Amino acid sequence: MSAVHTRLAGVAAHLPETTMTTAELEDRLAERNPGLELPRGVIHGGSGVRRRHIAPPHEKPSDLAVHAARRLLSNSGMQARDLDLIVYAGVTPDLIEPATAHVVAAKLGAACPVFDVRNACNSVLNAIQVADALITSGQHRRVLVCCGEVGTAFMPWTLSGADEFFAIAAAYTVSDAGAALLLEPAPTQGVLGHRFTAHSAGWDAATVQISDMTTDPAAAWPVIRPLTVDAVKLARSIEQAGFAVFREPLAELGLTWDDFAAVCVHQASLPALWKFCEHTGIPPGKVVVTIAQHGNLITATLPVQLAQAVAAGRVRRGDLIALVGLASGFSAGIVVVRW
Repeated sequence: MSAVHTRLAGVAAHLPETTMTTAELEDRLAERNPGLELPRGVIHGGSGVRRRHIAPPHEKPSDLAVHAARRLLSNSGMQARDLDLIVYAGVTPDLIEPATAHVVAAKLGAACPVFDVRNACNSVLNAIQVADALITSGQHRRVLVCCGEVGTAFMPWTLSGADEFFAIAAAYTVSDAGAALLLEPAPTQGVLGHRFTAHSAGWDAATVQISDMTTDPAAAWPVIRPLTVDAVKLARSIEQAGFAVFREPLAELGLTWDDFAAVCVHQASLPALWKFCEHTGIPPGKVVVTIAQHGNLITATLPVQLAQAVAAGRVRRGDLIALVGLASGFSAGIVVVRW
């Protein structure tokens, strides 16, 4: 009996039409904080972000995921009933309970099993890893991996002072987006390999914390705090996790970065992206850059990059692509795919 492999059968993205430039964001902060001197240029200078996408006020993360999923199904000539597993892999959920995958399935009209996979910005990569295992073991055939991010909902618009602004500046770089991937069995390898690592001692380098979560009945109601990043500690965590996780799978497959049509890399900031490429040897010309014009797309970053590369003809069937993940926690990973 021949072995079953997994192929990436399709990808689609949804980017909300409404956008906000970094200059417009600074104007809004100034308007909401009269009398507070907030330095301009810090957000763009530190991240390279020029604009971000803003979801309509009535839309939830599941809606953005469903927009992308419907586009993917239409492009693939399929319907929701053709799916036999849905994995939601977004950081921002609709609810704490139940799994957002249930909401996605209900909106799509699917009747298959569902669950969520969540590991910060590497959630989609880990969902691919899980889907590959389930497909090659024969447990599922058509797996939809999707995500929806409404990170701009957590941007604070009133500040106590410049110190708070600098502490949470990374919160103003995020963007809203939806993305979907379809994985299915194939006679030849599509997903060629994947590798993951973690340095969990660095978990507090980049956090979105829930404060006041306690059993004390006299305490205030729990509050979600904005994203805060300790750039120095995060850089050290990346170094502790090691860059071998990206090189070793390529060596085992007999590949170099030059063999790839495109390398999709998670992008939290433009300076950090180029520094990462320098450390790993990824040729900058291979990278699909989205951070400047689309902001930090959180878990949607890699599938959006892939969708754009495919749409532009940069990636064609049979080409090699690498999906390179970096996430708070700290975790890192790579998925190598023949498209």
